[in-house]
Amino acid sequence: MSNPVKLYVYDLSNGMAKRLSLQLTGKQIDGIWHTSVVVFGQEIFYGQGICTTPPRQSHHGTPLHVVDVGETALDQDTFNEYLDEMRQHYTADKYHLLDFNCNSFTNDCVGFLTGGSIPSWISDLPSDFLSTPFGAALRPTIDSMYRRPVPGAAPSPATIQPSPQAAAAAAAASPNPDLAASLLQAVASQAMANGFPSASGSANGVSTPSTQTLASPIHICTNSASFHSVLKSHKAVVAFFTSATCGPCRMIEPVFEQLAHNMTKTAGAGGGAGVAFVKVDLGVGMSNVVGGEFGVRVTPTFIFFKDGKKTHEMKGADQAEFKSQVDLLLWESFPPHPHAKLSLPALDKVSTSPILFTQVPALDTVSAKLASFIDASASSISQASTVKQILCTEFPTFLKGRFATDSKTKCPAPTPQLLTKWTEATKTLLNALAPNQLFPLTDMWRLAILDETIANWCATSSGTSNDPVQAILLKALSTLSKPEAQATARPYLLTTLRLFSNAFSADPLARSVMSAKRTTVTSLLVSSLLHADASVRTAAASLAFNVSAFVQKGRLEAVRTQYGPFAGSEEEGEWEVEMISAVLEAIANEVQSEDIVHRLTASLAFLLRFSPVHEAQLQPLLEVLQAKDTLRSKLEKGGCGEEGVRNADVRKLVQQVSDSLC
Repeated sequence: MSNPVKLYVYDLSNGMAKRLSLQLTGKQIDGIWHTSVVVFGQEIFYGQGICTTPPRQSHHGTPLHVVDVGETALDQDTFNEYLDEMRQHYTADKYHLLDFNCNSFTNDCVGFLTGGSIPSWISDLPSDFLSTPFGAALRPTIDSMYRRPVPGAAPSPATIQPSPQAAAAAAAASPNPDLAASLLQAVASQAMANGFPSASGSANGVSTPSTQTLASPIHICTNSASFHSVLKSHKAVVAFFTSATCGPCRMIEPVFEQLAHNMTKTAGAGGGAGVAFVKVDLGVGMSNVVGGEFGVRVTPTFIFFKDGKKTHEMKGADQAEFKSQVDLLLWESFPPHPHAKLSLPALDKVSTSPILFTQVPALDTVSAKLASFIDASASSISQASTVKQILCTEFPTFLKGRFATDSKTKCPAPTPQLLTKWTEATKTLLNALAPNQLFPLTDMWRLAILDETIANWCATSSGTSNDPVQAILLKALSTLSKPEAQATARPYLLTTLRLFSNAFSADPLARSVMSAKRTTVTSLLVSSLLHADASVRTAAASLAFNVSAFVQKGRLEAVRTQYGPFAGSEEEGEWEVEMISAVLEAIANEVQSEDIVHRLTASLAFLLRFSPVHEAQLQPLLEVLQAKDTLRSKLEKGGCGEEGVRNADVRKLVQQVSDSLC
């Protein structure tokens, strides 16, 4: 008689991850998943060792999801024997929020009971999180929370606090330290409630041997199903077959763990395209079946897999050979980008620092101009006098103090309450004034986001009602959609482009622009590159440069770490095609300004150089658009000015990009 097997899924963040993840990481994460297995009328989960309760009676309450993972033909006594054996492996002192947790346990149980595995959207969550810049920066903090200060001591409320250094790193990594701390604390509290014991015992009251917490992304497999799940979901796999009584295994294990930590950060840890380091203890669970499947008879044995197929086997504890084989596997699985060895000295001289518009305007004149517009439209503005006081007195007064040249007179950073008030007043004017009356307001925000506190607040507010940057952007796009308004709205469009160029002064806001706002910013950019006014085109070229440089910096880091997975998504490819088409058209039409040609050529080069879709999508596009001829025409008479581009550095850049990247 078969018995149903279900997976109960809970969210350790209680909904905070779904609400805040996009702001903090640039990636939507719907929950921090905790799972338990329900079978034979019991709910079993890993926390304070292996714990068992009646279904829905654990401290987590009602599951968010119930997943039917199949049926088992095993009887309850056999499963209980399996659990008794697994208790020696899933001890409380091994628990780690990212690397060895409740989901590791349920994956093993499901494999034992049904031959299947838990859904990938659960098992791949740590990799998805760590693949974000915020997740990678937060990793040391999470590790510190599970570090055992005393050998043999299990985690407790007294020892689970991050070190001051790790906490500082977490704050620096987040666009909003308070939100990050709230999310991390919520998850840690739920994990602690998961049943961490006192330092003297485990779930069943029996003392368990101390085991150093795994400090690297290592998969633990104790059955064939979980092992094949890892093979299926990762491009490259390094499997370490070991045993508790093997002396040479203990000698090479630190090398294995260190390589796992280093390589998964550089070989595409996110999702199914990455690398996995797997530890298979032949004395645990059904691991001997895994070993038998691959003919493992001695330990240590290392087996290397690419695309699910075995490529090499190594026996013994030769550290040099092991490192060499790992390097070879990752090189074959993630070959470096074909442009990695190109010599482009002219492009290398171009700084990737953003082009910023930092001039402080005559704020009294700006505020007076805005006040005159408010007065002229007072009848259509809700609480016009209050809005005028906020935006024509409070806001410019703050800016004068914040950007004063004399550091002694600088005013303190604004509070969230003050920023919210400015935003609400800004939104009121955006709805009430004509586009040609909004440039003073936009210019003040252009200056304001150069302040780190304001930039970080705008990043945190992205996608909410408190997002002034998004409100200004949408107004600008609506203006561009009306040809009759473009000429009179030129100052507003110009200041908006400069505002978004300044958004790249702070990484959190830049990440927000390139994630939540990328589509709308691209629309603004594409619409402005061909504007009749040279100053607007210059601002648009500056924004194009900043966008491209931001993309280039991320890709360059992947290349420097040697094993970047250069497989672009369809969405990424579509965006690049749109950007490159617009930039090339703008270069072709620019016959006046060498400065614009310079910025656009650099933008084109940054987009092309390490593009993950260069060969598949961009190379054919460049041929159709005759990119090489377009660039070379700028060097000829009449191409840009009477004599063509004359600046020697710009000429070299145009030549190298056309010859090597197009």
